[in-house]
Amino acid sequence: MSDIKKLWREFCNQLEISGEHVLESSLATNKLDKAEGIRYLTRLLRIGLEMHLENNNPEFPSFYQASHSTAKIGADNPDNFYQNATISSSYQYKISGRKGTVPILSFGTKANRYAVDGTMASTGELDIRDVDCDSDGSFEIIASKDKVDGNWLPLEDDSTILIVRQTFFDRTKEEIAKVEINTIDQFNKPEPISLKGVSESLSNVSKFIKGTSSLFLDWSLLFKEQHKNSLSTTGQSMFSRAGGDPMIYYLHGWWELNDNQALKISCSVPDCIGWNFQINNIWMESLDYRNHNIHTNNFLAEKNTDGSVTIIVSKKPQKGNWLDTAAHKQGTMLWRWTGAENYPLPKVEIINV
Repeated sequence: MSDIKKLWREFCNQLEISGEHVLESSLATNKLDKAEGIRYLTRLLRIGLEMHLENNNPEFPSFYQASHSTAKIGADNPDNFYQNATISSSYQYKISGRKGTVPILSFGTKANRYAVDGTMASTGELDIRDVDCDSDGSFEIIASKDKVDGNWLPLEDDSTILIVRQTFFDRTKEEIAKVEINTIDQFNKPEPISLKGVSESLSNVSKFIKGTSSLFLDWSLLFKEQHKNSLSTTGQSMFSRAGGDPMIYYLHGWWELNDNQALKISCSVPDCIGWNFQINNIWMESLDYRNHNIHTNNFLAEKNTDGSVTIIVSKKPQKGNWLDTAAHKQGTMLWRWTGAENYPLPKVEIINV
């Protein structure tokens, strides 16, 4: 057998094994869940190829999106525009751009170990509010292991990924930030692709699919067992270990309804930069926000007279802040408090509709 045939066959075999955690999951109890499970694996494959094959060189980093409207990981935020780049503490980087008017813009370096032990530990964090910008909103940030004067984003020995998060409150009016990354003092050109390099990349893709799907299916099982129709995950260490934004307090849960039921979610709102709530499928993918109203936030939601909010989640349309289950009967859900002074627990109750 030729080298190229062997390489491809090994990848296909690894790919088959990498999806077993999804294909054998007890959470998928209906045809929609199962169909989305197959699609989820194809999405993880696309993300894995972008991450480990197309954009895997830390000497020549480029931004790609690991989560967007048709590729989703770990309760991706519909209000976010995510950018990722492969990095290494062996290099220094200049992150430059113009901040626009998006209300939240943050930069984080992480040790991406999803394929190893399900962690993505923070190795450096920087909020745009702490960045010195020019009068037109332009900025430059140095990401490096050794501290530098000015706008500095730390790297550590095991830093492997940069995540840029932009959070919108009103996409119709807010201007996205323009961000790019370049290695400092880089005058070479990338080496041509090789069979050895492709083999290593494809092996990492399979590991990524297995590790990522296993991590978030374990979370879904936990939420179903311990947080069914509730938002009460007050312990944050699990989420920070998996790469959560340190500005955010996460309240995950599991929802499960029949066609004549709804979730009524009521919550007071503290002083905060922002908040949002979303519903996901069992694979912890946000539901189809391109075609259904499946999330809301501090700008979009109608407020009660006392400043609190009430959200209704159901298949049937409702008055007020209604979120559409988009034909789903179950899944996970997430409330985020961003930059809040305290973290109220939403009251969740099942009502008949």
